[in-house]
Amino acid sequence: MLVDNSLPSGASPAERIAFGRARRKQVPRSALAEVSPEAGRSDPLGLLELQARDRVPELVPIRYGRMAASTFAYLRGAALVMTDDLSHAPDSGLIAPLCGDAHLSNFGLYATPERAQAFDLNDFDETHPGPFEWDVKRLAASFLVASRGNGFSDTRARATALAAAESYRSAIRESARSGNLENWYRNIDIDAALAVIRDRLDTSREKNTRKALAKARNRNSAQALSKLTVVVDGKARIRSDPPLLVPVEQVFPGGYGDEVYTEIRRRLEDYRQTLQPHLRRLFDSYELVQVARKVVGVGSVGTRTWIALFTGAGDNDPLFLQIKEAPPSVLSNYVPGYTFDNQGERVVNGQRLLQASSDIFLGWQSGPGPGGIERDFYVRQLRDGKGSVVIEAMAPDAMRLYAELCGRTLAHAHARSGDRFAIAGYLGAKPVFDEAIADFAVSYADRTERDHAQLVAAIAGGTVGAEQL
Repeated sequence: MLVDNSLPSGASPAERIAFGRARRKQVPRSALAEVSPEAGRSDPLGLLELQARDRVPELVPIRYGRMAASTFAYLRGAALVMTDDLSHAPDSGLIAPLCGDAHLSNFGLYATPERAQAFDLNDFDETHPGPFEWDVKRLAASFLVASRGNGFSDTRARATALAAAESYRSAIRESARSGNLENWYRNIDIDAALAVIRDRLDTSREKNTRKALAKARNRNSAQALSKLTVVVDGKARIRSDPPLLVPVEQVFPGGYGDEVYTEIRRRLEDYRQTLQPHLRRLFDSYELVQVARKVVGVGSVGTRTWIALFTGAGDNDPLFLQIKEAPPSVLSNYVPGYTFDNQGERVVNGQRLLQASSDIFLGWQSGPGPGGIERDFYVRQLRDGKGSVVIEAMAPDAMRLYAELCGRTLAHAHARSGDRFAIAGYLGAKPVFDEAIADFAVSYADRTERDHAQLVAAIAGGTVGAEQL
């Protein structure tokens, strides 16, 4: 149940810290270990089916197939299920704009506008205000589930979740001792992170990390051109690989191509208006070539996601944009009182607030689909130096180090978006919060294993259709 977190406007940092500390009397930090009771719990499959009703029907089985692949994959796709569970457990009442889906695979590398490599949160589809610890709980639970999936002992698996929570608490407390601008500009320094890896892991791990960084640098529109297109009559065209990648001409066959592209260009003009004026000039230097529907991720499978190929100063100067449907956040029904004119704008504003540095092509638009239903979308670069770790290859020491990195990164985001003083006051100097979050992660990992088994059984029994793609 959400509780009141009102704080007088204009309160000083000391008053806000005291306010956060006082919250402990109403909601003890140890209470955050509680998982919502099984009795009366919403049926997980029912929630997933409810979510699937508004998705592309032929793609929904792919979503279930990907979620069934492992317990961790299930957790990734079950953001709605976990949010429903969190809403029935004690919460701090300290509301902040959240990532909303802060599992460990939603952190990664990308290139900043200044062309430096950054490590940060990288998925904001579910961004929405909520109790700050909901993000921390999802992060910790994801580390627990992933650690079990890698065969770690119970002790080591819990240690990764504990490391994420402890790192978060430490970084939030540091932010409360820092100035506003210092917090706003704070980010993860890649070179400093490499130094930590060098000190705490062996040489081979450091070399592997450097290789991953180099690989991420090359994941850009030029690389996407070689992977996602074929040459037809001397021109690059997006290849067809249904149902995972389907050019728009095949999605809407029967001679509707001109009609569809007329609407696409109108939508792109609406998107253009959401860019900053100087970036509109850059966008105007590119010409649209082709659009295709693309299946992405796990939880997002079934949403209407498109990629658009543009060319600039010749065919070898490509730009790939992703145009992704933005339904309401999974938090929207559980944290009332917030409205958004455009769900794509919600995603973009959340990303700009929570990330230290964001994609210059972020924007949004909306319009009716073939069925006449108005849908919101956000736009970003498809690939811009993006990279992520291979979770399945991580040993316990590396997983724990990564948990610390993600916990600190999440704290930096919350220090920008929320009241860092009140959160720091609630967290305190002792590890009570850390232990509670780790205990929660253990219990929620147990629940996730049962939920995953339920999905696998439903697929085996034929009540849920699934496709492995």
